[in-house]
Amino acid sequence: MTEPLLKVKGLKKYFPIRQGVLGKVSGQVKAVDDVSFYVNEGETLGIVGESGCGKSTTGRMLMRLLEPTEGSIEFDGKLLSDLSKEEMRKARREIQMVFQDPYASLNPRHSIGKILEEPLVVHGIGDVKERKKKVNEFLEIVGLSSYHARRYPHQFSGGQRQRIGIARALMTNPKLIIADEPVSALDVSIQAQVLNLMQDLQKDLKLTYIFIAHDLGVVRHISDRVGVMYLGKMVELADSESLYSKPLHPYSKALLSAVPVPDPNFTREQILITGDIPSPSNPPAGCTFHTRCPFKMDICSKTVPVLKEVEKGHSVACHLYNEQGQQ
Repeated sequence: MTEPLLKVKGLKKYFPIRQGVLGKVSGQVKAVDDVSFYVNEGETLGIVGESGCGKSTTGRMLMRLLEPTEGSIEFDGKLLSDLSKEEMRKARREIQMVFQDPYASLNPRHSIGKILEEPLVVHGIGDVKERKKKVNEFLEIVGLSSYHARRYPHQFSGGQRQRIGIARALMTNPKLIIADEPVSALDVSIQAQVLNLMQDLQKDLKLTYIFIAHDLGVVRHISDRVGVMYLGKMVELADSESLYSKPLHPYSKALLSAVPVPDPNFTREQILITGDIPSPSNPPAGCTFHTRCPFKMDICSKTVPVLKEVEKGHSVACHLYNEQGQQ
C-alpha cells in the first residue's frame, strides 16, 4: 500500500484572547483542537461542519498561512511544520489553495493575465513568452478564452472569477489543492458547473483535493471520503457512501436529517439539536457535543472520546460505540 500524500497528526490552533490596555492574555480560543487525518493521492477528502467549527482554519494551517500551535503536517514525505519560510515558499508550488470569495481573492488593480502569471514569476517558472502561453492555455482549460487575459476582475461574474481562481491555483502544476468553500458564494446553477469543472480537472491533471464546505449535498457530489468537524474536533471520518447511508455520530445524524429531499412523499426521522454551540474559548469538558446530544451519558461530560475506527474505513469519536462498532 502506498503512503498517503498528506498526513496530519494532532493539529491544534489556539488564538489568544487579549484584554486591557497592555493586551494581557486572559484565555484562548481553541479554533482547532487535536485533528488528525490523511489524504491519499488522487482522492478528494471533504471536510464539513457548521460555521466556526475550524474547517477553514485547518485548511489555512495546511499551507502554513496560519502557523499551527501544535501538531505535525507531513506532505509527500516532508514535514511541513519543520520547514523554514523559504523552504515552505518552495513547497507551496506543490500545494495551492482556492479561496472562498471570488470577489476578494483577485487583485482588482491587476489584469487577469498578470494575476495568473504571478505564481510563475514567484516560483521562477519559464520566460515571458512561456508564461504568457501557459496563462492562455489555463484560461482555455477552465472554460474561458485567451483574450480574457487583458480584462480585469470587475468585468467577470462570480462563477467566471472562481474559474480564474482555480486557474491560478493550477499554474504551478500542484499535487494538492485545498478548496476552501469554493462554491458557497455562487448561484446554485453555477455551483454545478464549477464542481463539474473541478472533477474534470482532477481526472485530467491527476489532482488531489481537500474540499472544505458546509453544504452536505455539494460534499457528497465531489468527495471520496468525508470528515465531519464540530467545535474544532473531527467527530467522524468515513468514505462518502458509508457516511451518507449510515452516519454513526449523533451530530452527523442530525446534520444529514436536516438535508432537504426533493420528494413530497419522502419521510424520515428529524433529529433536532437543542441549545447553542458552546464558545470555542470555553468548550465543555469531555465530549464537546454532550451539551446538545440527545444520547448523552455520564461518561460524555468527563472523558474526551478518541476518534477510532469502529468499522472498516469508518472512524467516529463517540462513547456510544466500542472497538467493534457495537452501540
